Amino acid sequence: MPTRARRDRCPGVLRPWPADDGLLVRLRLVGGRLPGVALARLLRVSAEFADGSIHLTKRANLQLRGLASRGGALSPDAVAAIESTGLLPSRSHELVRNILASPQTGHAGGRADLRPVAAQLDALLRADPRLAGLSGRFLFVLDDGRGDLIDRRGDAALVALSDTQVQLRIGDAWGPVIGIADAASRLAELAGAFQEARGANPDAPWHIRELPSPLAAAVPADPRIPAPAGPLPCGSVPGGTHLCVPDGMLTPDRGRSLVEHAELVVTPWQGVFIPQAQEANR
Repeated sequence: MPTRARRDRCPGVLRPWPADDGLLVRLRLVGGRLPGVALARLLRVSAEFADGSIHLTKRANLQLRGLASRGGALSPDAVAAIESTGLLPSRSHELVRNILASPQTGHAGGRADLRPVAAQLDALLRADPRLAGLSGRFLFVLDDGRGDLIDRRGDAALVALSDTQVQLRIGDAWGPVIGIADAASRLAELAGAFQEARGANPDAPWHIRELPSPLAAAVPADPRIPAPAGPLPCGSVPGGTHLCVPDGMLTPDRGRSLVEHAELVVTPWQGVFIPQAQEANR
């Protein structure tokens, strides 16, 4: 296990990263979900304050680059403009809303629609002051049973076994099988237990797997755990279209071509899933 000598430095709006081309900020998307209206507003923010583009990350989040620095921070105008997109619902918890979910969940395939679980988990995180201190590297991973995220290494994770049951994954170990109705609260509890176990020192662990003792006893993987499915291919896929974005850079032209869609899903393969229902409304 690595020995940490400092806190993580994952960027956020209120904790930007000083890159060579200016400040870099990251916006967390819950399960990658991105309303078209928020994308339109963020494109305007990038045109005014950043490099004009929006950059997609491998955690299905968004980044802006090239922002001006005022003593290492963004200007109040830039922060207010980003908040106007609706993509920064919590200043205190912005760094810890790292919730990755199967992009097609609720649209096609999978064993369960995990969008409500992701939304409930986000609400629980933001409601708990203790969890504002989580590492910005702490990751929740929600696989809806199709196996697309089964090999993504997370901290507090789950895999759907049916439309009513999931199996938890706690660090690198499998946890108990529970009802899907309890999934969000159990994941939030795991985050709270980790936060208590890790302590508040600068050298505190970033991940559950780095703790000296396990948070829970490991159990065998349920026989219903799926095999890895691999990345979502580009083009037409069940439930819609997966637009692969070269180099993860959503240029102004590419971005404007998507803003008419009510709901988009940023994928962890630096792409954008356009649900079929949205395509039909064009």
